[in-house]
Amino acid sequence: MVGSGWARAMMTRLQIDVRGAVQGVGFRPFVYRLATSLGLPGWVANGPEGVTIQVEGEPSRLRRFLLTIEREPPPRAAIHSVNSAVLDPAGFARFEIRASRLAGEPATIPLPDMATCEDCCQELFDPANRRYRYPFTNCTNCGPRYSIIEALPYDRANTTMRRFVMCPACRREYDDPNDRRFHAQPNACPACGPRLELNDDTGRRLAEDGEALRGAAEAIRGGRIVAVKGLGGFQLIVDGANDAAVLRLRERKRREEKPFALMFPSLDAVKAACHVSAREERLLRSPQAPIVLLKKSADRVVAPSVAPGNPYLGIMLPSTPLHHLLMAELGAPVVATSGNRSDEPICTGNAEAMERLKAIADLW
Repeated sequence: MVGSGWARAMMTRLQIDVRGAVQGVGFRPFVYRLATSLGLPGWVANGPEGVTIQVEGEPSRLRRFLLTIEREPPPRAAIHSVNSAVLDPAGFARFEIRASRLAGEPATIPLPDMATCEDCCQELFDPANRRYRYPFTNCTNCGPRYSIIEALPYDRANTTMRRFVMCPACRREYDDPNDRRFHAQPNACPACGPRLELNDDTGRRLAEDGEALRGAAEAIRGGRIVAVKGLGGFQLIVDGANDAAVLRLRERKRREEKPFALMFPSLDAVKAACHVSAREERLLRSPQAPIVLLKKSADRVVAPSVAPGNPYLGIMLPSTPLHHLLMAELGAPVVATSGNRSDEPICTGNAEAMERLKAIADLW
């Protein structure tokens, strides 16, 4: 009895408040795995102001826990502050992810959308995987964040994904601490998630799923302008080597000379057209998937009207599963520009895009 009382006296409970971009990056699953690996019971929860953790155990393990959070957070997290306070032991039996706290002033930073990670890309093109060629694949390391958030904290119920009820297979991934989709809020698959459609200018559905993708690719190859819904809004896409198609896009978009950005199917294809330094390569492959200005090394890869008289091209790589699939289907660079007329806001909703892009796009 004396021994057990001494052991309890050595136990300490910490409350840790983490602020910054810590929602939507797999932070709670990371904390869960860390705590269970160290044998520390307690809980973690999202809140409007960030992430709160309570954990108890021996002081040496708590120090290791706290240092790991500060020095080795998930790769997409950006911690601004970590504050801890010592509390009396509460006698937690296990570690758990608790329901998000809704009270409080919002202070956490909504994470931007992130380009498709390598693991999801591999699944996307693996015929044996249940997400083979599924254009809305994602996990805790990639996919939509800012574009689907309607309120904080970042939970599925506060996103546009709430209308899609996870199937049993997706729910198992979501609930499994050892799965990279553990608490991935946009988690979905062909059985339960969003679907792909191809529509004409009247809104009539022409095709779905794989047929929609192939129809869009065929239209682009044929010189038509296709409006493609990305994460942050619609893009207008045409064949980057078809000068007549690019000039038609310029006329309809009312963009006379300003260079268009290009999307290439792969880094190798980029290197065949431009000089690419090591730093530029890292930028192209980064989760932010930016447009990178690169100096041309070949003039015949893209149409002259893409960037008239300019020695540089603005180039990006595919950033969503849909882009990866479309570019794999086409195998050549395309103009990928914002879905709007010049000087107007980008179109984000389906009905809005059908109305405002009617005089520009041929298909949606």
